Amino acid sequence: MESTDTWLVFAIIAAEMAFWVLLAFGLCARYLLKLRRTSMVVLVSVPIVDMILIILVACDLARGASPSSIHGLAAVYLGFSVGFGRYIITRADAWFAFRFADAAPPPGVPRAGPEKVNHEWRDWLRVLTAWSVAVPALLLMKLFSGWSLPNSLEHLFTDELWSWVARLTLITVAWLITGPVYASIFKATTVAENVDISSRRELA
Repeated sequence: MESTDTWLVFAIIAAEMAFWVLLAFGLCARYLLKLRRTSMVVLVSVPIVDMILIILVACDLARGASPSSIHGLAAVYLGFSVGFGRYIITRADAWFAFRFADAAPPPGVPRAGPEKVNHEWRDWLRVLTAWSVAVPALLLMKLFSGWSLPNSLEHLFTDELWSWVARLTLITVAWLITGPVYASIFKATTVAENVDISSRRELA
C-alpha cells in the first residue's frame, strides 16, 4: 500500500469515528445536559466530516495521485454516509428520547404486511441514494485519471475504480431482490391472512 493510500485509509477511519463521536456528543448534549442549542450545532456539523473527506481526496488527486481502490472506498463511504446518515441520526435520536426523555419507544422493524413492504422500499431507496452518489464520484475519478471501459468481466472486477462500480451495482440489485421485491411477494399479505385465520378461530 502506497503512503498516499495509507493516510487516506486513516482519513476514512477518522471520518467514521468522528461521525459517531459527534452524534453521541450531540445527543448527550440534548438529552443529558439539556443543551439543545449546542446539540443542534453539533448535529448540524456532522456532514462537515464528509466535506472534509471530500476535500482531502480532491486535494490528493489534484496534486497528481492516481485514483486507487482507496480513493474508490472514500467515494463509497461518502455515498453510504449520504444515503444512511440521516436515518441513523433519526433512529439514534429516537432511542435517546425514549431512554432519557420519557418519549415513546422507537418503532421496531415491521415483520410483515404493508408496513414491512414500505420499510423495505425505504431501505432500498437509501441504498439507491448511496449508489447515486458513489458511482458518479467513481466515474468522475475515472474520467480524470484516463477514461477506459472494461473490456472483460475480469477487467471490470480487477480495475481499481470499475470494481467498486460493479460491487455497488451488484449490492443495489441484490438488495432490491431480497428486500422490497421479496417482501412485496411473500410478506405483503401475511398480516391480513393471520387476522383472517384468527377471526375464523374465534367464530369457531
